[in-house]
Amino acid sequence: MKTSRFMAKGIMDLLCCGQLIVLDGRSFAIYERGMSKTATIFAASQQVLSLALLVLPQSSILEVAATLDPLRAANRHLGREAYRWRVVSPSGQAVPLTCGIELPASGPLRAAEGAEALIVIAGYRQSEVATKPLLRDLRRLAPRFRAIGGIDAGGWVLARAGLLDGQRATVHWEDLEDFAASHPEIEVVPDRFILSDRYFTAGGAAPATDLMLHLIRSRQGAAVALQVAASFVTTPRPASEPQITATRPDPRLDPRVAQAIARMEARLDAPESAADTAAALNLSPRRLEQLFRINLGLTPGAYGLSLRLQAARRLLTDTRHPLAEIALRTGFTSAATLTRAFTRSFGAPPSSLRPRG
Repeated sequence: MKTSRFMAKGIMDLLCCGQLIVLDGRSFAIYERGMSKTATIFAASQQVLSLALLVLPQSSILEVAATLDPLRAANRHLGREAYRWRVVSPSGQAVPLTCGIELPASGPLRAAEGAEALIVIAGYRQSEVATKPLLRDLRRLAPRFRAIGGIDAGGWVLARAGLLDGQRATVHWEDLEDFAASHPEIEVVPDRFILSDRYFTAGGAAPATDLMLHLIRSRQGAAVALQVAASFVTTPRPASEPQITATRPDPRLDPRVAQAIARMEARLDAPESAADTAAALNLSPRRLEQLFRINLGLTPGAYGLSLRLQAARRLLTDTRHPLAEIALRTGFTSAATLTRAFTRSFGAPPSSLRPRG
């Protein structure tokens, strides 16, 4: 999984390209490139903002909740309706989510008309569930909204509809490299969320919460945004903070083990030996193995292999990349090497996860 050039970007961009604000003692860089103050929904307003959520099958319930619940909480803290929403789906029927729950919908995409903003939420199998007719309807209806957003794979859907050409955008960090390769017309960034003209994208559930808190802060002020954040026992995080920093070390782990894991996660396509990892942390290979066995019950090599196999499994289920490419992206020398390791670990070959025919 080649995400390294995005993971290395860091948060040095914090002061480069946007508006710097301070919220509860923390600095936030917000990108609002080319967005006029009269057009943006991210501006102070006492008017009710109406939104429509286009939720695609196989979306995560977390992403739906991360988008809607901050708005519900804002209404509660304000004591009035500041946000109003409806949920639509490609078929107009209830949407099956990844957890098995079906989310009720008010109708198909055309039922979103009349809303000021449209937010597309997508997750797994977006290439299948975002059909050509849906993309065509999305292009046709796009001019009728003041703002259009994408959460997680929602950015893929907007890009496939041609709506993000020339814009800056983000998707989930695991897909950044593929997204950039598939859409060279888009400036892809590893930020948690980004605003670009009338479009906005967020990299997943937690970034969606940060995005909604920014919307609330922009419209109703910092105090309300902080009250909403406190309701969910969270704090807003900067838009330009790289998504990968969301994977914070488990405080229960020995810090040296956490550092070793971070190195493994950053080198899935070119794994280093346990001896090299140990040397980078000023440890002996034996001491590193002891720490891993104490903290995780595994050797460093076994844990690193499990990370790479899980990455391979995700690429098998979520992409159409050939097996040989997946092997290279996850640090295996060949498709045959990956197949042997995969079969030993999961009890079935990689081909079992791919539809036949």
